[in-house]
Amino acid sequence: MFQSNVGGLDRILRVILGLALIAIVFVGPQTPWGWVGVVPLLTGLFGTCPLYSLLGIRTCPRR
Repeated sequence: MFQSNVGGLDRILRVILGLALIAIVFVGPQTPWGWVGVVPLLTGLFGTCPLYSLLGIRTCPRR
């Protein structure tokens, strides 16, 4: 469905950031803002970012 447009280092950073933000919900203040971490986590896991597609950005090498 979506073409991969997120490179290796970008993916790793997104997954780490996503997990950190989600962890804040469980160990820090109980606010819904920590669930924003689901977005970078999913884009990192799937390797595609809809915002990158709209802006024409690619951080992965072309095939």
